[in-house]
Amino acid sequence: MTYKRVFAIVLDSVGAGEAPDSKAFGDDGADTLGHVGHFYEGKLALPNLASLGLSNLHATPIEGIPVAEPAKGAFGRMQEISAGKDSMDGHWEMMGLPVKQPLSTFPNGFPDSIIDKIAEFSGRKVIVNKPYSGTEVIKDYGERQMKTGELIVYTSGDSVLQIAAHEDVIPVKELYRICEYARTLVNGPEYTVGRIIARPYVGPDKDHFVRTANRRDFSLEPTGKTDLDFLKEAGFDVIGIGKINDIFSGHGITKGYHNESNMDGMDHVDEVMKSDFTGFCFTNLVDFDAKYGHRRNPEGFGKALMDFDKRLGGVIANLKDDDLLLITADHGNDPCFRGTDHTRELVPLMAYSPTMKQTNFSLGQRATYADLGATILDNFNVEGNGVGTSFLTEIAN
Repeated sequence: MTYKRVFAIVLDSVGAGEAPDSKAFGDDGADTLGHVGHFYEGKLALPNLASLGLSNLHATPIEGIPVAEPAKGAFGRMQEISAGKDSMDGHWEMMGLPVKQPLSTFPNGFPDSIIDKIAEFSGRKVIVNKPYSGTEVIKDYGERQMKTGELIVYTSGDSVLQIAAHEDVIPVKELYRICEYARTLVNGPEYTVGRIIARPYVGPDKDHFVRTANRRDFSLEPTGKTDLDFLKEAGFDVIGIGKINDIFSGHGITKGYHNESNMDGMDHVDEVMKSDFTGFCFTNLVDFDAKYGHRRNPEGFGKALMDFDKRLGGVIANLKDDDLLLITADHGNDPCFRGTDHTRELVPLMAYSPTMKQTNFSLGQRATYADLGATILDNFNVEGNGVGTSFLTEIAN
């Protein structure tokens, strides 16, 4: 069977247990879903995800999430082969472009050659310049930034350069302009950074600062064609919801939606589902990562999962016979783990369509995230770059 519309929803950072190479990243023992379930002591209610096989795919049943007997669709996990564990790495790999060479990271802050140029271009002094939690850095330096107009520049364990500024002090458009310039400084060959992230915030003081939905990612231009490009060139609709457009720098996207939140993102999914299109809708829901994973907040993480699960019920109910739904993640971000960075984990993979003949079926542990994109290309009979193995025949026959 060929599906007219394929919907893939990426639950940003919702990992499903340590990856085989997790120790090399210092992440052995990480398990985002398992630890959130344990934190909730069996009270994590995810009936719709459970029905698709969420506990079936995990190494052991997730506390509070019953094993589906039978599961509605097919389920499994995917392993990352990219050199990093950032969102860009994960999404590019899903779309057939694994990041083979490690990108630049800055555990001791950025060199003067970068910082001085940002300061000169912006006409503003740069402060902090070291790895920092995004919420803690505005708590510690936000009031100073409001008084001086300086730029808060910081990084993490990933290949990111983040610039935070109060929206009343540095307008969002100006912050974007500074980030666009910073992007030009780290495109290689000396330094190659995955993402420049604008981090605007608002609030009267450090006890009330809140990062806004005006966040924007300025990603490295894809280093080759992705599955999105192949689909678009073949004449299919390619719809990006959330930060998808940013991650791929607009390449291969025919229409994009910016998300204010997970629920706003799901509103966009509902809107697209009501439209008549032929092709692929790719959605990222970032709140799990940005609001709860990095902040090591398992309670909020679990609440966000339960809120999504309620909306997922509507998506499942509204799927047409020739629709295919895929649910996965781009990496882990275990809110019960040490540190505040992403965690190297396997990610869940769930597939469902009302007309699937093969249900309650394990897709096993896929060798690469690229199997997702390979399956989508296979469905639309589009030739890609040969990365990844399609599982279409396993779910569509």
